[in-house]
Amino acid sequence: MVEIVKAEEGGEILDIELDVNLQRRNLELAEANRRLLESFGVRAIDFMGSVGSGKTCLIGRLVEALKGEYRIGVIGGDLTTTIDMELLEGLGVPVVQVNTGRECHLDANLVAKALEKLNLQQLDLVFIENVGNIICPADFPLGAHRRVAVVSVVESPYIIVKHPLTFQTVDVVALNKVDLAQAVGADVERLEADIRRVNPKLAIVRTSCKTGLGIQNLRETLKL
Repeated sequence: MVEIVKAEEGGEILDIELDVNLQRRNLELAEANRRLLESFGVRAIDFMGSVGSGKTCLIGRLVEALKGEYRIGVIGGDLTTTIDMELLEGLGVPVVQVNTGRECHLDANLVAKALEKLNLQQLDLVFIENVGNIICPADFPLGAHRRVAVVSVVESPYIIVKHPLTFQTVDVVALNKVDLAQAVGADVERLEADIRRVNPKLAIVRTSCKTGLGIQNLRETLKL
């Protein structure tokens, strides 16, 4: 039998007070970001997911589908590179790169600084691509109006059950790369069932950047 130590049942957690204060301050800044966006009539959508889940590609597909109707800007989080934002900049939209150095998520303060570099008067919609991580971003709201978790079906079949808190903090799950499900033996129905057990209210959209499957459905789910 596997022995389990739960942090909330006696395991030592360091810097609890600091962590609580940071999260409280982040929430305040997130609300300020939301108010700023709304003062300009701009909606923001935060995309989170593991490295390689397809966040950049999904955002790119949405930009291609929407840029004739919306003025779009993109904020991208990454540790050190600009690779993803260079790809999206090629679609003809303004982008701001946020390099976090060693931090595994964006926070509301970093997004506030990025918003200063976008001309919000000339935008209707901002997509935020969080740092490639399915865990840490969940605890740090950014002020976005909607949060999307992007999950590739080629990831672990246990990704939902191992990270339930993430799926309690988002509004939509994009089950991406479904075109590869058969090739890798992924059980998409099981993934959806795991999501519904964790959060029955979540909207789930099956997508494929390669084929374009589900992009229109994702757009409609996000009310775009």
